[in-house]
Amino acid sequence: MERRKFLRNSTVVGAGLIATPMLASTSNAEKELETGKKGGPSKDILPMVICTWDFKNASAKAWDVLKDGGTALDAVEQGVKVEEADVDNQTVGVGGRPDRDGNVTLDACIMDKDGNCGAVLAMQNIAHPISVARKVMEETPHVMLAGKGAEQFAYEMGFEKTDLLTEKSKQDWIEWKKTSQYKPVINIENHDTIGMLAIDINGDISGACTTSGMGYKMAGRVGDSPIIGAGLFVDNEVGGATATGVGEEVVKTVGSFLIVELMRQGKSPQEACEEGVKRIIAKNKDKQDFQIGFIAVNKKGETGGYCIHPGFSYRTYSENGHVNNPSDSYLDT
Repeated sequence: MERRKFLRNSTVVGAGLIATPMLASTSNAEKELETGKKGGPSKDILPMVICTWDFKNASAKAWDVLKDGGTALDAVEQGVKVEEADVDNQTVGVGGRPDRDGNVTLDACIMDKDGNCGAVLAMQNIAHPISVARKVMEETPHVMLAGKGAEQFAYEMGFEKTDLLTEKSKQDWIEWKKTSQYKPVINIENHDTIGMLAIDINGDISGACTTSGMGYKMAGRVGDSPIIGAGLFVDNEVGGATATGVGEEVVKTVGSFLIVELMRQGKSPQEACEEGVKRIIAKNKDKQDFQIGFIAVNKKGETGGYCIHPGFSYRTYSENGHVNNPSDSYLDT
């Protein structure tokens, strides 16, 4: 079936934007980026990958795809699948914390260089929602499939049924039910969504975002992660952005789209991420007991990240090294 074009196609023009980067011969010290340097690298660095939080195995997997000449789309899919399969990560994929009824429901979206995108929402029993989202993008005329419909589509595409509730997450849920107090812990319990952006050797950008959502959420709750423009947005002419944290607040400002548009207007990725957080703060002047983190990359390979509370970080991997970057924050403590 012919895919519906949800967003307009973007075409990369100018040989300077698609040129393969020169690989300089440098020492290990020169290759290592200064950890925590605000705004990331300032020169063109292609290919490269950036992801939320210190997911070094995920970013390393994406880099393996890129350095071998793979596409940015393949890189982000393969990268985030690492976390979807990690049972010790209780905020993504297998082993994710369940909703209040004890069901693990997963959300994910993916977006390619041409503006094509796909997403699955509140899907159960499938280990890799990001791959199902890609199938939605490539095999259907739709952008989003939800719940039982998304699950049925996954089976039709050959995905196997998987029990997503591990014993650890089950016991944590049973313990939670003793009080049933919904009080997410900043930077720990509910904010390890993985969002990833990559630029490949051709200068093309793609992005992916996947999560099990808020732990012990109401059944059917969907946050920003699978929503194009909120949890993830890519414009191949400009750059991309993705988010983590309390998704409801990101949705209200269409955060990732906002950041890309700010970059289109001339702001650096760092400046755009800072403005994105400040927009959310302006809407919550009397409520700052939640975390939001944004990351972004522009066409030059410049990166940025910003959050509300200290504690958020993001991984970058390029020819200059593999670095965990502590993010600057709006609040000091």
